[in-house]
Amino acid sequence: MRRIDLASAGFLLLEKRETPMHVGGINLFTLPEDADEQEFLTSLRTLLRESTEFRKPFGEYVVTGKSGLFWEKDEHIDMDYHVRHSALPSPGRYRELFALASRLHTTLLDRTRPLWELHIIEGLQNRQFAVYNKIHHAAIDGVGAMHITQAMCSEEPDGSPSYAPYSREAYEVYKQARFGNAPRSADPSKRDLRNVLEALKQQYDSSINLATAMRRFGLAFVGRSGNLAVPWHNVPKTSINTRVSGARRFVAQTFAFDRVKAVCKAMDATVNDIVLAMCAGALRRYLLSRDELPLHSLKAMAPVSLREEGDVDSSNAIGFITADMATNVYDPEKRLRTIQESMRAGKDLLRELSPAEGALFMQLTQLPALLTSILGLGSKFPAFSTVVSNVPGPRKPLYWQGARLDGIYPASIVFDGFAMNITLVSYHDQLDFGIVACRRSMPQIQRIIDHLEDSLAELEIVAGISGSGPRASDNRRGSRTPTKGKARTIGKAKTRAKVKTKATTKTKAKAPAKSTTAAKTKATAKAKTKTKTQAKRPVRKAAVKPKLGTPDR
Repeated sequence: MRRIDLASAGFLLLEKRETPMHVGGINLFTLPEDADEQEFLTSLRTLLRESTEFRKPFGEYVVTGKSGLFWEKDEHIDMDYHVRHSALPSPGRYRELFALASRLHTTLLDRTRPLWELHIIEGLQNRQFAVYNKIHHAAIDGVGAMHITQAMCSEEPDGSPSYAPYSREAYEVYKQARFGNAPRSADPSKRDLRNVLEALKQQYDSSINLATAMRRFGLAFVGRSGNLAVPWHNVPKTSINTRVSGARRFVAQTFAFDRVKAVCKAMDATVNDIVLAMCAGALRRYLLSRDELPLHSLKAMAPVSLREEGDVDSSNAIGFITADMATNVYDPEKRLRTIQESMRAGKDLLRELSPAEGALFMQLTQLPALLTSILGLGSKFPAFSTVVSNVPGPRKPLYWQGARLDGIYPASIVFDGFAMNITLVSYHDQLDFGIVACRRSMPQIQRIIDHLEDSLAELEIVAGISGSGPRASDNRRGSRTPTKGKARTIGKAKTRAKVKTKATTKTKAKAPAKSTTAAKTKATAKAKTKTKTQAKRPVRKAAVKPKLGTPDR
């Protein structure tokens, strides 16, 4: 048996029917040219089910011992249970795909088995298929999931490996190819060989660093840590911060990476800054539409990786920074600068800590959240408003057994106290967003997708690069597309305006000018007609920037 570390065990302790603690998502593929769909998918299923040796902990299940939780090897893994094959109902749109993913993401993993499932999904249009995977957060974090994705794929259509992504062979080949035989500096056995004086010095330094970090963390609650934002401090109560049910809703969208990078360059910001600003603008619009924008700004948990270079073994090596989303700021540029300042302060705090110190610091500061969740008080005392996680993904296009990987749409977890999670993966030349929410608390989560597009377009206007790239595609939303309905309404308004203008012109041509008084009468009538025509045009402004005129609250 292997002991489960405290960070990973926390996800097991927090899990209940209403709050499943698994992560996963949808990988979208296009079939190879001339490949028969049924034969190809059958070969994939066979490949996945033939595995016998697994990387840790994918061949292990959870057992409870006297001194904690442990991983125990499963000697009789039922691969037919873990690898499944599903088909979408006609017409096989992304809407049907995301509806299926919502249902699959709702159910708990069986703790008497290894904590993962993989579903091959057929029936999509345009020769596409999908793979939905579900893995317990105790077994993996976002960066670890990207390592597995890259281990199963190749950069060439005909260069894919002939082993399953969770197999021991995939793990060993990938680790050797990417990191070689470089030793890990954080290996506990290496630390054990250090001399006593060095070990004591390291312990002393760690104590000082941790004490300093905890002091800055505590002073933030009384406003004495500059721009550092911390959990629980001035976190407003909204419909996002409620108790959650077990049912989930999943929607997704792809944005062109070039659009975001252009805004980054023009506004002197990082990709993560712009992503947070997009989410902040979307949340502001969402709350305004429900007439519940709070006076205090929303706070977001922004996870950060604490993995050392070459570490592909850790199940979880993550920390977090609390981002002030500045949702109470009307001006989008000021909102971005506020987000940057809070993120900079959080990074400065973690930069002073080693990965080991950072992990301990996270455990200490997250302990109250663990207690409030166990006691059922998470919705009454929310630590954050939501989660916004940016996971670095593959930089080049990938292929799995010759099938092109078109998108990586992550699906994460929600807790009592924050009923929505926004996670994105940067893949090749795109940003793939996956949004998970409690189905009961936030039934209209698909509107966040539209608000994200509006928020990015707003930042482009502020940066002076409006229209720099293609807008986000509507076909991956898994929801209705109200934007198209608005466009039709605007089109009708324009047609009516043109008809009235033509009618006025013809009347002028037929009626001769009799006097100055008649000319004035016609001018007055023309002004009225113009006023009526213009009165119908605010619909266009509302469609592009809903409620942007609302003052700061």
